[in-house]
Amino acid sequence: MYIRVNVPEARPIRPSVSFFDNRIVKKEEKNRAKEMAQSCFDSIKEMMERYQNTDSNNTELIDKIRQEVEETAYSVQVRSDWHTPGDEDFSKPTEYQLELAGGGPAVRIIGDLGSYGDPETAKIEYQDWFTEWQELRLDSEDEDILVDFAKCYYFGN
Repeated sequence: MYIRVNVPEARPIRPSVSFFDNRIVKKEEKNRAKEMAQSCFDSIKEMMERYQNTDSNNTELIDKIRQEVEETAYSVQVRSDWHTPGDEDFSKPTEYQLELAGGGPAVRIIGDLGSYGDPETAKIEYQDWFTEWQELRLDSEDEDILVDFAKCYYFGN
């Protein structure tokens, strides 16, 4: 026994967002991601100013700020450089990444590590769904703050 089912005729689905609307959405996503990166940097700058301006004898407050800094990144990663097989220094990390926000928008700090595993450079990047990573432009003073922030983390050397 067969049951007859009436199936409506298939019609092509028209996208609800036009090409031009899609460009506007991508621009809004980019702005949203950039705003998130700026907000992350502003928080980092405020934490680092509190850390540097705290009396060195106030160890309780210094520890509290240090813990706040360490809990800011929810992912800490490193990777090594190209090397010759069998090279003893192959496992030394040369780059790092601190993930500050994931998903859409996402924010990260990336940079190079020196020979002793200390951050030498730092830049903050952002992206949203289906967009490429973009660098948040900072002046040299703000880049120094970002490097100091990264130096609060241990990268394995």
